Amino acid sequence: MSDEEITCASDVGSADAPPVSEKPYKIVFEANKCFGAGKCAEVSDNWGMSLESGIAQPEAYFFDEDDLEHNVRAAEVCPAKKGDGCIHVIDRRTDEEIAPDPHGDGTLSVDW
Repeated sequence: MSDEEITCASDVGSADAPPVSEKPYKIVFEANKCFGAGKCAEVSDNWGMSLESGIAQPEAYFFDEDDLEHNVRAAEVCPAKKGDGCIHVIDRRTDEEIAPDPHGDGTLSVDW
């Protein structure tokens, strides 16, 4: 998918998504930008470090309110992309990036 094809956060990785009413949040993870600092795994039970690849990996890409806080924290502490992070938490109801939101306007801040 090229930059021109990504018009909103819902364009990324939602083909087999559960209903929005059940799992209103999703993760867009730029694995190609992860350098394995492990900060995400320190603050979130959803994140672990792969011994095989040396990079982070989420257990779940879609989640509800119960798992929002620690996934937002994982996105905020990620040092990749010069501190803008490579973990993006998206509200599927509004199609806005909740974290890290470096632009401050809710737009998806991926750097493919």
